[in-house]
Amino acid sequence: VDFEYAGMCDPLWDVADLSVEAGLDAAKEAELLRAYFGGATPTQEEVGRVVLYKAMCDLLWTLWGLLQHKNGNPAEDFWAYATGRFVRCQRLMARPDFAQHVAAVRAGQPSG
Repeated sequence: VDFEYAGMCDPLWDVADLSVEAGLDAAKEAELLRAYFGGATPTQEEVGRVVLYKAMCDLLWTLWGLLQHKNGNPAEDFWAYATGRFVRCQRLMARPDFAQHVAAVRAGQPSG
């Protein structure tokens, strides 16, 4: 458990972050999700949440990298890190199926 970032998050946030950080391709991500759900096929809403969280993960780390850059952290080239994460976020959000994932998540939300 990463106690620095632990919280009352949707568990699929961590699954999405694992997929992003491990650089899983679509087939490996599908395998991860099937394993996470005990062999069951995840719903469109669950897959949608993972896709949206992957974009959010990259956006989060983009902002973190920009703060590191602004604060002059010499550990690495945080400008390149931040821009790389942002480009990956943009590519994911520009995919033709991204709107379908958003719609699946909206449809799966309880009203109220």
